[in-house]
Parts: sequence; C-alpha cells; structure tokens
Amino acid sequence: MIGKDDPNRKEYVNQVIDRINKKGINYVRLNFTDIHGIIKSFAVRTKDLERYFEDGAFFDGSSVTGYGSIEESDMIAVPDPTTFQIIPWRTEETGVCRLICDIYNPDGSRYAGDPRYILQKTLDKAREKGFDFHCAPELEFFILKQDGDLAAKPSDLRGYFDWDPSEFNETMRRQMADYCLKMGIDIEVLHHEVATGQHEIDFRYGPAIDTADNAITIKMIVKVVAALNDAIGTFMPKPFFGVNGSGMHVHQSLWKDGNNVFYDANDPHKISKIMKQFIAGQLKYAPDMTAVLASWPNSYKRLVPGYEAPVYIAWGLINRSSLIRVPNFGNKANAARCEIRCPDPAGNPYLQFAVLLATGLQGIIEELEAPSPMDMNVYKLNTKEMKKKGLKSIPGSLGVALEYFENSNLMKETFCEKPFKNYLYAKLEEWDEYRKQVHGWELTRYMDKL
Repeated sequence: MIGKDDPNRKEYVNQVIDRINKKGINYVRLNFTDIHGIIKSFAVRTKDLERYFEDGAFFDGSSVTGYGSIEESDMIAVPDPTTFQIIPWRTEETGVCRLICDIYNPDGSRYAGDPRYILQKTLDKAREKGFDFHCAPELEFFILKQDGDLAAKPSDLRGYFDWDPSEFNETMRRQMADYCLKMGIDIEVLHHEVATGQHEIDFRYGPAIDTADNAITIKMIVKVVAALNDAIGTFMPKPFFGVNGSGMHVHQSLWKDGNNVFYDANDPHKISKIMKQFIAGQLKYAPDMTAVLASWPNSYKRLVPGYEAPVYIAWGLINRSSLIRVPNFGNKANAARCEIRCPDPAGNPYLQFAVLLATGLQGIIEELEAPSPMDMNVYKLNTKEMKKKGLKSIPGSLGVALEYFENSNLMKETFCEKPFKNYLYAKLEEWDEYRKQVHGWELTRYMDKL
C-alpha cells in the first residue's frame, strides 16, 4: 500500500509505467468497492495513467452504493501503484491491467466512506498502540451449473476433499490458482468443501490491507473462471437448504517490532495475555459487529447450529464449535493466532477486517479478561444448559444485527458518523426489501391451513 503522499510513491509509479510500456498495454481497470463490498471498475487509457496517479480519475460517487448523495457526487479514484497486476485471462493483443484505488474528495482529502480508508484508519489506530494487524481468510464458495430453465444447481455431487475424476472442478480450481499466482497471490490450499458444489481457497497470511485487496481479487477470479467454464461462481452464504453454507473463517494476530505478540512461551497453551484480551474484546462486541461480518439477510440462513457455523459467543482451544477458536499452532511463535468463524465471504473484507481489529483492540484498551475457554461441543447444548453456562448467541437476523450496530458507539467510531449512517441505511434498505417478500416456503406451509 502506497498512499498519495508517500515519499516512495514516484518510484513505484515509474515501475508501473515502465512495465505497461514494455508490455504494450493500452487499458487499465481502476477498481474499488462500494459499501457492500461489490467491486466497482472503470477502464481508462494507460497513456493517461501518469496523470491519474498524480490527480486521480473523477467519477460520480452518488451512483455508487453508500458513497453519498447527488449534491456531493464528485469523487476521485487515485490508483495505488503497489496493486498493479496484469489481468491474466486477457490475451496479449487485448492486454489489460488492474489497479486498486483509494477514494478522495475534490479538495484532496480522503473520502471518509471509502471502505479501504476505514480499514487504513483502524490500522493506524493499532499502530499508535504499537501493533500491526495480520490476517488471512478462508474463502468458501459454490460453483453452480444452470439447469435448463430452472435455478442453478451444484456443479457436482462430491464432498469434503473429494477428487473429481471428470476433472471439471479440478481444472477450474487449477485455473483459479494459476490466475491468483499470476496476480501476485500466494495460494496455500484449494480443495472441495463439505457441501456439493462447494469449494475453499486459502492464501498466505499477511498485512490486513494486502489481505483485503487479495480477497476482492480472488472473488473476481473465481467468478471469471466459473463464467469461462459456463458455470456460476457465487459467494452467497447459503444458496441451498439443508447443507453447509459458505463461511469466511478469519485467522488473526497482532505483531510488534517483527514479533507475534499473541505468543507467550510461558503460558501453558502458549497464548499471550494480549491475545486473550483481543479475544475478550471480540466476544464482548460480537453482537455489535455481526451486521458487518454477516451483512446480508441470507447470511443468517447459514448462522444456525449444526452446520459448522458457530453462533454461540464463546471461545475454545482447537474447538470448531466455538465462535472463536485458537488453532493448534505447534508451539511456533509466528503461527500463534485466533480464528473467528462467523464471517462470510459475501461481505466487504475491508470493513470486516476493520471491525475485527477495532473490537479486538478495544479488548486490549479496556484490559478485558477472557472467560474460560469452552472445549465442549456447544452445538449439543440445549437452551437450559446454555442459560446455566451464561452463553449468549450472536443476532439471529440482519434486522436484529442492525439494531446492535446502530446502538454501538464502537462501530460508529470505527466507521465515522457519515459512513456509519451510509452503511446502516444501505443495509436497512436491503433488510426492508427482504422482509416484505413472500417466500415459497410460506406458501407451501401456510396456504391451505391458514
């Protein structure tokens, strides 16, 4: 990440211009996300790119969800030269490159509602405390095939880690991995997931901005590869009833002076006090941030017990039924981390990582004490047992989650007032559209008997 005022920016810009000239590339796509996390893009000629690096490219912000009203529509997209990548599925004759942008106001100030800026500001707050935030998401998704005039169906009938002898899915996953590698993303694991037609892609742990940039790039690659194979790639959290939905488990750690501060060699589990406070903050503020981590009405069809999507506010060691778990990191200091399991990949990764850091950091600031780890399978607890253990759950619908979000001072502070309202209103509009619909299940269940 190189900002507009970074003293090293000119060097990076020159490197990008040089590569473009050598490759003979004529067009560049300028990318950013709206408040929902949907990628926005417009193409410009590379012959003008040096000017865009300096002054940015104007666009109508009022037409981008969550970016303001018509009377404040002028905004400027300023490319970050460190995000330059050649788009690998385009031929050399029609070569196109990609740059991710930071959004500015016409007066040269940063636009407060840019999701990338919201994450950058939260990272700055962590650095004031001496911390760098690293994370890595596990992105799950479905590959679907159109079934005539009917809705799409899973592209296969396979399950967890299954090999595909037809090579249809294997070929697509390999193609995805190849494109990721060509766009500078180091893929660690790509495999079939539990549900039919479901897959997972994991990439190397790193600084949060780079990780969020990589996440939106991978989502683009998955959709492109699927489309090239006459299929649909979707990160919809719960496309089918009765099977696992798609989550985005996020591994997290804080670093200081090049050392992982989540590790403590003297602790029985090698977990530092800072990690416990970080976990305690995320547990305390879990209801407040759920509307960002699970940001669509459909997200809550996934967040039900029994489908590897923890809903109870607890943490554990190794235990996958907890909202937050500490994986076995083999006594390796650099691998010490905690993993939160309720986010899904349909959200905005910049905002998701921002609220995860903000809540964890707040736990450190407040010096919160984490409850005892729970290493039983909380899926099997009944309501009475839950109450005895003092277990609470995250919100069960987007409507309830938005009530917590709206009343959260920490979320308001993390977003800042106007972006906070933009996000709230955009999601309330989505919730209103959903709750007004009459679904097929209701007709089947109630039409005759009521």
